[in-house]
Amino acid sequence: MFTQIQTSSGSSQLGIGAGIAAGAFWGLVFLAPVLTPGFSPLQLSAGRYLAYGIVAAVLIAPAWRRLRRSLGWRDWRGLAWLSLTGNIVYYLFLAQAVQSGGVAMTSIVIGLLPLTVTLAGMREHGALPLRRLAPSLVLGGAGLACISRDSLASVEGGSVLGLLCAIGALLSWTIYAVVNRRWLARLEGISGQEWSLLVGVMTGAQALLLVLPALQANGASHTTSEWLQFLGVVTAVAIFCSVVGNALWNFASRALPMALMGQMIVFETVFASLYGFLWEGRWPNGLEAAALALLVAGVVSCAAAHRK
Repeated sequence: MFTQIQTSSGSSQLGIGAGIAAGAFWGLVFLAPVLTPGFSPLQLSAGRYLAYGIVAAVLIAPAWRRLRRSLGWRDWRGLAWLSLTGNIVYYLFLAQAVQSGGVAMTSIVIGLLPLTVTLAGMREHGALPLRRLAPSLVLGGAGLACISRDSLASVEGGSVLGLLCAIGALLSWTIYAVVNRRWLARLEGISGQEWSLLVGVMTGAQALLLVLPALQANGASHTTSEWLQFLGVVTAVAIFCSVVGNALWNFASRALPMALMGQMIVFETVFASLYGFLWEGRWPNGLEAAALALLVAGVVSCAAAHRK
């Protein structure tokens, strides 16, 4: 995979390290729902993105006046759409998937992101033809089939719900990745990091609309210690996953070729699966191991197709 990088400078190695670290931070997202079992996905989404919005607003404040003059109404609409699709809707699906189907199943389904993003971007200039991508898509589909069979074999309906929500999260972030890339390509005078923080501010504003429904969504009462744990988890996720993870990803995006960046997303699945198995205190079963192997094989095949 890494033979695509032709330079011998240290920036490429730093970029690879940043991409792996970003995956390690993003993988922590999958643990948040299991660390707060008494709270609904809507509450988790509202809490995480309120915290994300506050942190992003503090970080973007020094450049706010300049950015406000640079953005038009169309840009704000784009920010609103990206925030809703890539953050609010995505995390609602993700949290429900983890609580219903488990960390391992959800992380493996999300592991199809490198393939779905590649497929969605086939119409872009320089994209590979479908025949070159077919092997990687077949391998990725086989991986999804393995985890689907494992989920549907369960007698509990929650596993089926978890699988459907995981697929919904996959589609939501695929749309976000493609649309966000197009916005970044036509922006002028705004860095990728500034755009990411603006998305965070918009996400925090949207999360304000979720507060009242979130408080009414779950009739269960919580103790003070449970609320403190909830606040600690959503704040940690906002800082480490949304702010730090995105910053590392932006750094890697500047240091590495785009073809390699698409493959780096798989590290989120690898770390999320590792965290999930550690949390559950078990080794992956046969279908889970096969799914991970097929997903990784699909990424390797996709990277080989780009090298050719």
